[in-house]
Amino acid sequence: MAASLRFRDLLIRRLMAPTPQGLSLSLRPMSSKAQEEAPKEAPDHSYESLRVTAAQKHILHVQLNRPEKRNAINRACWREMVECFSKIAQDPDCRAVVISGAGKLFTSGIDLTDMASDILQPQGDDVARISWQLRNLISRYQESFNVIEKCPKPVIAAIHGACIGAGVDLVTACDIRYCAQDTFFQVKEVDIGLAADLGTLQRLPKVIGNQSLVNELAFTSRKMMADEALGSGLVSRVFPNKEDMLEAAFTLAEEISTKSPVAVQSTKVNLIYSRNHSVAESLNYTATWNMSMLQTQDIVKSVQATLEKKDLKSVNFSKL
Repeated sequence: MAASLRFRDLLIRRLMAPTPQGLSLSLRPMSSKAQEEAPKEAPDHSYESLRVTAAQKHILHVQLNRPEKRNAINRACWREMVECFSKIAQDPDCRAVVISGAGKLFTSGIDLTDMASDILQPQGDDVARISWQLRNLISRYQESFNVIEKCPKPVIAAIHGACIGAGVDLVTACDIRYCAQDTFFQVKEVDIGLAADLGTLQRLPKVIGNQSLVNELAFTSRKMMADEALGSGLVSRVFPNKEDMLEAAFTLAEEISTKSPVAVQSTKVNLIYSRNHSVAESLNYTATWNMSMLQTQDIVKSVQATLEKKDLKSVNFSKL
């Protein structure tokens, strides 16, 4: 009992201690230029449309890698996004992910030339069978971005240039969004005669919390520039150029990677659950979740480091 009370007091003092504002300025990751010059390919990640590199310890960099096609999302990309993030979700060494676009822009959206036959000439003997095939097709494409949200590792979208159509579906499935000053966002689907069906209409209202603005963007396909994206809450920071943005994204990823992976990944799971459920349901879910997660040694390690006045970034947390 005495030991339990002492441990409780330690936790209370830890939780009541003042928290420094902002991110640590002592973290100096490789610049984006250095990463481009000497990337280390991530093992077991070989794709046609994506490039995955080990940016730093515990951090993976996923690039949309079709710059000659303006990073348009083709059949290979739909398939490889699922494979890539399913592997990342199970990778015990990875604690954070940065996703960006190679070349001059993030993505121009769906590659219509590659996918025209799937959309315009679906297979089937009658309306019912054609509809069934189309529904299966749409569901598979939805999973290509759902897998980002399902991945327990925080995913930071680093966006530059254009983020059009399916690109908005993609980034709204990410946890944090940074962009460069030259970025614009465009819900483009109405201009090609369809309603967005891969996540934008479901996630964007919850991301920015302004249904009127979402309706305006979706009905008109007008461009949302970087400053408006910042003001609306779509992105949390805007940077002068791609290089500064990537450096900041990796600094943030490194900051996250120094935290307890049990704490960080549990936080992501509970944030997403809470977004889709009532406060009462979410509190009950968190209580059930933490009845096991509170038994982690990460708490003991963190408290001990605090009592010994050590930098919390020096704590060696086990893989998860």
